[in-house]
Amino acid sequence: MSDNDVTRALFDRWERVWNHGELDLVPTCVAPRYLRHEEAGDRIVTPESYAAEIVALKRDRPDFLILAHDYSFQGDRAWYRVSMRWTDRATDALQTRAAMQSYRIKDGKLAETWVMSWAVGSSWTDAAPLDSWTSPILPHFDRA
Repeated sequence: MSDNDVTRALFDRWERVWNHGELDLVPTCVAPRYLRHEEAGDRIVTPESYAAEIVALKRDRPDFLILAHDYSFQGDRAWYRVSMRWTDRATDALQTRAAMQSYRIKDGKLAETWVMSWAVGSSWTDAAPLDSWTSPILPHFDRA
């Protein structure tokens, strides 16, 4: 299996975790020490602690989804341009946030990530999201 096939399978599982609540897949996606570079700073999480964070985030943000707009796989690296979408618990209003995320993959699992997010209310407007995180990417003029 090629590196890209391994990475594609990883992100197929990771989408199932985030968008379909299949938390039992977290240990198959996250390395024992997952280094995250985020707006609040750098930190290391374990599969167990990160699964608990996902549960808490989804409790606080009902209907939370991550929608992929673009991605690329290259060896042990991947990057995504995504939109996050959820319902605000206080107002029932739809909320959005645009982000870019790059990953380093080791032994078929997420080992390190760099996340850059825009403000709540931001979104990508150049193209509709992909059907899934690993759908074939068409040129932007074919997706609008």
